[in-house]
Amino acid sequence: MSDTLVKPSAASTGSRLVKDLLRSRELAVAVVLLLLIAVTTAKSDSFLFASTGWRDLLLTPSSLVLLAVGQTAVIITRNVDLSVGSTLGLTAYLTGRLFIDTSLPIIVVVLAGVLMGAALGLVNGVLVSWGRVPALVITLGTMYIYRGAFLTWAGSDRINADDMPRSFRDLGTESILGIPVLTIVAAVVLGLVGYYLHTTRGGRELYAIGSDPDAAQLYGLSVSRRILFAFVLSGALAGLAGVVSAARFGTVSSSVGQGIELEAVGAAVIGGVAIFGGSGTVWGAALGAFLLVTINRALPVLGISDFWQQAVVGALIVCAIVLDRVLVSRQERALIAAREHGPDAGRTPADPGPDPLPTAPQGPTDHEEVVR
Repeated sequence: MSDTLVKPSAASTGSRLVKDLLRSRELAVAVVLLLLIAVTTAKSDSFLFASTGWRDLLLTPSSLVLLAVGQTAVIITRNVDLSVGSTLGLTAYLTGRLFIDTSLPIIVVVLAGVLMGAALGLVNGVLVSWGRVPALVITLGTMYIYRGAFLTWAGSDRINADDMPRSFRDLGTESILGIPVLTIVAAVVLGLVGYYLHTTRGGRELYAIGSDPDAAQLYGLSVSRRILFAFVLSGALAGLAGVVSAARFGTVSSSVGQGIELEAVGAAVIGGVAIFGGSGTVWGAALGAFLLVTINRALPVLGISDFWQQAVVGALIVCAIVLDRVLVSRQERALIAAREHGPDAGRTPADPGPDPLPTAPQGPTDHEEVVR
C-alpha cells in the first residue's frame, strides 16, 4: 500500500465548502451581506465611503437588531410577538413626554422605557403561557390595542428634537472609535442575550421547550415560566428600541414603529431562526437585521424600484423558510438511516456477536447456603 497521501480534488473541496456554507446560516447571511455591500459600493462609492456612509450602515439597523434579538427568544419557544412595533412606538413617545414633563436624568428615562416595554411584554406572556391562547392571536390583538393606546395618547401631537435634551440626542450621532454609540448598545445587548441563550440553563431550556414542548413538560421544565420570561425579554428590548429610535431620529410621531414587527420576524427567520422553534441564534438574527436594512438602502442605489425592494425581502423570507424545512427533513432522514443501519442492524440470531466479557466467579447465593 502506497504511503502517499491522496489529496482531495478541487471539486470535492468546493462541494464541502458549499455544504458547510449551507449548514451555517449565519455564515451564509454574512456572505450575502458582504457581497451586497461590495456590489453596491462598486456601483456608487458614496454608499460606503461617503462622510456618513459607513456610520449609517452601522447605525440604522440598531433598533431592528434589538427587536430581532427579543423576537429570537420568543420564536425559539414556538411563539411569535407581533406587538413589538406598537411597543416601540409607545416607549418612544413615553421617552419624549418624560423629557417634556419632567426633569428626570437620561438613565432614568431609559430605564422607564425598558420597564414599560417589559410590562407590555408581561401582558403578552401571561395570556400566552397561563391563558393557553396562541401567541399569534394574542400578540396580534395587543398589537392593535397598544397602537390604539398610542394614537389616543399622542393624537396629532408630535415630539420634536428641541423637546429633548441635547445630550440625549447626541447619543444618536456620537461614536466611539468610529462605531456609533447606539450600535455599541445593540452589540452589548446582543452579546448578553447570546451568552444567556447558549451557556445558561434557562437559555438551553428555551431551546428544549421549542424543540418539543410536551417532552419538556414531562421532563419537569417550567414551560410557562420560561415562555413568560421570553415575552418579557422581547417587550423590554422593544422598549429599549423605542428609546434608541427617539435618540436616533430626534422626533416621535404617531406612525413610529408601524410595520417594523414584520421586519423583526423576517430578520430572525432570514438569520436562521426556525419559525417552528427549537433552533437559531441571536447572531443570525442580528445579521438578518443588517441584511434587511442594507437591502432597503442598496436597492435604490442599484436602480431597483420600490416594488422590487419589497419583493426581494419577501423572497428572502420564503427562501429562508423553505431552506430551513429542507435542512430539517434531511436531518430527519439521516437520523432514520442511522438507526436502520446501526451496528446491530444486520445482526441475526445465528450471529450473536462477540463473546461476552468473562465475569468473575460468584459465590453461592443465600438460598444455596440454606439448602446446604
